[in-house]
Amino acid sequence: MTSVLHGVFFVSLAGIVVTVILGLVSQNVSAIVNGIVSVVFALTPRLVEYASALGNGPYLTFGPALPAWIAVAGLLHMIGMLGWYDTVWWWDHLTHSISAAFIAALVYASLQIHIQHPLEPQFRDLYVTLITVLFTLGVGVFWEFIELAAREIGEYIDRPPVLEYYGLRDTILDMIFNGIGALVIVALDVRVFVSVIEQATGSIGPLLFGSALGLFFGSVCLGVVIEKLDSMSCDSRAH
Repeated sequence: MTSVLHGVFFVSLAGIVVTVILGLVSQNVSAIVNGIVSVVFALTPRLVEYASALGNGPYLTFGPALPAWIAVAGLLHMIGMLGWYDTVWWWDHLTHSISAAFIAALVYASLQIHIQHPLEPQFRDLYVTLITVLFTLGVGVFWEFIELAAREIGEYIDRPPVLEYYGLRDTILDMIFNGIGALVIVALDVRVFVSVIEQATGSIGPLLFGSALGLFFGSVCLGVVIEKLDSMSCDSRAH
């Protein structure tokens, strides 16, 4: 399985690089930017491993599943950026489900380790399910705000947006499939990232709490920025 995951990672990474090249050839700025970001995210676990090996602190290892999942999600997103989001009706649903499942798998693994106090199994399972789904949906809301902000920035500077926002109906569908991705992780009891999360056992609680606060305040700040940009765009069009 390890060799398979390594193969998936390298094939997906190569696919992302190809999409960046295609973006350069077609002068698709959105594809270029998203491709570079996808490559950086896919390589981050390996870079962190190498940095920890060279440093004086504890050695961190993420295994093959984490970078493989990031690379696959990045490749699917890049294929969508090159046109499939517009021509294949279910592609956006697929990418959201897989990306949401990735977030949910990390949260689910964190909660499995963090919740140590004695709860009745049914209450514990309900708690883990609710937190996993709600946290994943929170990330989804934050992403929608990022798409909106990208659209507003593009309109303000009169350039194609780096990310495309398709409207309220698409947002609702995105959130539905984000929830489906999270529920699949919980229903299948996917604990593939438990060994990764165990390396930060003492920091799990503060990290989850801090991430939740970051999502909330980040969404609020993005909302303010979007409102401001929209107001400035309206003023510029009026003049």
